[in-house]
Amino acid sequence: MREEEIHGKEEVSRFLDSQEVIYENWDISKLPTELVEKYLLSDEEKAAILTAFAGEISDISARRGYEAQDVISLSENTPNLEQLLQNFQQEHHHTDDEVRFIVSGHGVFVIQGKDGEFFEVFLEPGDLISVPENVRHYFTLQDDRKVVAVRIFVTTEGWVPIYNKEEVAQ
Repeated sequence: MREEEIHGKEEVSRFLDSQEVIYENWDISKLPTELVEKYLLSDEEKAAILTAFAGEISDISARRGYEAQDVISLSENTPNLEQLLQNFQQEHHHTDDEVRFIVSGHGVFVIQGKDGEFFEVFLEPGDLISVPENVRHYFTLQDDRKVVAVRIFVTTEGWVPIYNKEEVAQ
């Protein structure tokens, strides 16, 4: 794991760009106030989040060929939280980009860099990250153990992890 810390949106963006990781910061003030820091969400509230950021989702989807999106909420109220975290915390890759926009809470992506070393990206509300296809990584929560994120997918199949690192597509 890299020991060096990079701070500031511009510096972080420049470093991630060198790793071919997309990083954007979306205007989180668009989130309806009743949904700020809310972690137990109804289907209607999840739809309201997608509606609030429909323009941004449409824009990145058009640029990158994404076709589907949903909202995931993880907190102490999430049934099977520990099992979900075990799945997310296992090093894996995908045959398409892994895209997350943080709405509330915090998360950490640990990503294998071009030099083979892993680096951490700490995400907060407003941050969007896209980990490229076939790049080894994993996700975990920060100490507050809660996050609401928009997940954006290339296909409607959604999140399909490949844990065996030998299965990297050519």
